[in-house]
Amino acid sequence: MTSRSRFNELLSEAPADAEAIEFDERWRTWGDLQRIDAALDEWLTGHGLGAGTRVGIVLENRPEHVGVLLSLIARDRCIVTLSALQPPRRLSEDIRRADLPVLVGSPAALAGAGVLDAAGDAPVLELTEAGIREIEAGSGAQRPTNSSPGVIVEMLTSGTTGPPKRVLLSEKQFDTAISTSVPAPPEDRLFRRGVTLVVTPLVHIGGFWGALGPIYAGRRICLMGKFVLDPWLRAIERHRPRATGLVPAALRTILTEGVPAQSLEGIDVVTTGTTACPPELIDSFLDTYGIRVLPTYGATEFAGAVAYWTKPLHERWWATKAGSAGKPIPGVTLRITDDEGVDIGREKQGLLEIRTAQSPVGADAWLRTSDLATIDEDGFLWIQGRADDAIVRGGFKVHPDAVRKVLESHPAVEEAAVAPLPDERLGQVPVAAVELVSGESADDRSALVDELVALCRQQLLPYEVPVHISVLSALPRTPSSKVSRVDLLELVSADLGRTAPV
Repeated sequence: MTSRSRFNELLSEAPADAEAIEFDERWRTWGDLQRIDAALDEWLTGHGLGAGTRVGIVLENRPEHVGVLLSLIARDRCIVTLSALQPPRRLSEDIRRADLPVLVGSPAALAGAGVLDAAGDAPVLELTEAGIREIEAGSGAQRPTNSSPGVIVEMLTSGTTGPPKRVLLSEKQFDTAISTSVPAPPEDRLFRRGVTLVVTPLVHIGGFWGALGPIYAGRRICLMGKFVLDPWLRAIERHRPRATGLVPAALRTILTEGVPAQSLEGIDVVTTGTTACPPELIDSFLDTYGIRVLPTYGATEFAGAVAYWTKPLHERWWATKAGSAGKPIPGVTLRITDDEGVDIGREKQGLLEIRTAQSPVGADAWLRTSDLATIDEDGFLWIQGRADDAIVRGGFKVHPDAVRKVLESHPAVEEAAVAPLPDERLGQVPVAAVELVSGESADDRSALVDELVALCRQQLLPYEVPVHISVLSALPRTPSSKVSRVDLLELVSADLGRTAPV
């Protein structure tokens, strides 16, 4: 059964009163999702936007947004994800680049300055819990249809440099990934028992997959806007899942807040991904709660995980392999190469390449990642760092160049530099330093820092804003005149010893 046929089956045959998605501690039914599907499909079909049509959605963690995703997959259309987490200016730029024939979003997301203008002449559909309505955008004229036949989703992801890029996940990739990561749908019924908690943003592959995978398998989901400890604990108490997923920052919150073991009763394993989870955090969680934390490694390009830990692997190997990303999932082959793409074998560090049917280049071709890694003699993958300069802050990628450009747009700044500062909870956080334009006074550095922080908050995503900005007489440089990030971190760390982070 394909993902398209499975979601079509659910939208066509699920009883209208069957529970589907719990949100804000209230159940939404399959009838609610079916109404969203019927209204959206009727509007799109009536406007000549049939199979393969690219439909943009400003995606938020809300039940009606999940309903749109299910409908677009079931009706053979293509999802184009847009992040509601972006400031309006960034969202508007993303909408323009996407060149969409139609845009869907919540009233709050569409109300951002410039968002409707960015849609140009494309129709805009306002999505609420009550339904869908068309609102005026541009001249109201319909754009020529553009389509992506055979593509399930154009998933927004961060590029190494420049603007965000889109990864196209084909039907074959999506179906291969779903068949290897979740149970097959029941043969004799539509649903199976149990509830899966989803706290990761749907606009990221972890949340997108975390919501759609369980629904495909016939499970209900409990959808949360984000991880907040007390509502999450109440959800655990209501549903008592055997397995759940959490990013390292959430694991650390549970430990530091001293959550009693009985509050996590019933949980057998926790999966974690998006960023490397420190082995000591995994050990501490196991020692405190008796729960094994299973790291996964993957990427949007591969429609999810390509390496993982299972509970049996963890029980047998963790004591000697702590810190590894685990072993490749079935159907995935890994190798380590040099800069020329030559396989250098095991126990040597190089660039990780992956071959799998989940790959955008096909099942028989190797795809190079930007990760430096080794594979040991027992077949375990070890991620050693990144070949690019991305800062991974609690699972979200921050590209220093994007932050630098914003800081350098301030008239008092001659040059800026951004570097990753180790952080116990988030892994890394971005910090920055600026060198002033010649002749500019740095007498009131506090006021300038406030201006720079305000500028960053206007133009960057919340997790991209530096946690600290230092104003320096000159940026530290290497003999080749490049900014030395090692020296920069030392200067910023010294500054942090005297000044509270912003």
